[in-house]
Amino acid sequence: MIILASQSASRKAMLEAAGVSFEARGSSVDEAAIKRELIGVPGSEIALILAEAKALAVSIGAPGRLVLGGDSLVEVCGRLFDKPATRADAAAHLAFFSGQTMQLHSAAVLIRDGVTVWRHVETAKLRVRTLSPDFIQSYLDSEWPVVSACVGVFRIEALGVQLFENIEGSHFTVLGIPLLPLLAALRTHAGLAA
Repeated sequence: MIILASQSASRKAMLEAAGVSFEARGSSVDEAAIKRELIGVPGSEIALILAEAKALAVSIGAPGRLVLGGDSLVEVCGRLFDKPATRADAAAHLAFFSGQTMQLHSAAVLIRDGVTVWRHVETAKLRVRTLSPDFIQSYLDSEWPVVSACVGVFRIEALGVQLFENIEGSHFTVLGIPLLPLLAALRTHAGLAA
């Protein structure tokens, strides 16, 4: 059984559906502090660094256990976005995303006893359709505050799918973890049934 260094409902649901036995433990990593130190670093690498930091933090208290850290990061026009702190932030993010292409970087890292044994990041490209102010408010009337926990202000498995014209990349990456490469790594490092 692995440890998932996250309380993400989406990541938990994906692992459960794939038949991966896990125990979820949140990490207390200060993501904002790490990001401040990484100005100019590509978004995909930042996602890997954050996933690794989360897994490492949990690994310290779990000797001999394989720990999975994950992170998703949204980048639009070269700007990185965090989860919205308020509904006003969410509306501002959506207005900025309108008509743009969002890059969603999803990273996964496996650590055992403080040593990284595997790391992987994938990027999906999501073309956001033009969003009117009325649509944004109506959308948030339905989805807020649930999407406050979602980078990109959407749940692709819910009304968030209506934000997009086109999506290139793995559905699992959009949900928050590069699941197929992760399953291959788990077969190698955790003895997951082949």
